Amino acid sequence: MIPGELKYTSEHEWIRSDGGDVVSVGITHYAQESLGDIVFVSLPSVGDSVSAGDSCGEVESTKSVSELYAPVNGEVVEVNASVDANPELINSAPYGDGWLMKIRLSDPAQVDGLLSASEYEGITQGA
Repeated sequence: MIPGELKYTSEHEWIRSDGGDVVSVGITHYAQESLGDIVFVSLPSVGDSVSAGDSCGEVESTKSVSELYAPVNGEVVEVNASVDANPELINSAPYGDGWLMKIRLSDPAQVDGLLSASEYEGITQGA
């Protein structure tokens, strides 16, 4: 259930390279499953600068509110309007239509420092 082509953070975000210096960001299946039914998402605005490890939004579920952390440094170039209108997309397709934002990387090498699928799986198994 953990796609091998993605990179991950210990805060349960994933990153997919879209080619060049832009990446898609979302939360993992593990995160959405832990949260339960997602009812609201607060995302940064296009043009916002984000810094790795800093809070850049929130995901609210019927159980709790969870911070969304930027996995890399960069500029938000797109947010998923579909998720804004239908937050349950995160539950039904966390690695597909439930992506959250796209970031233009300040430093593409930063992605190499993120977790591989097997490293991330180790974190979820220990939880």
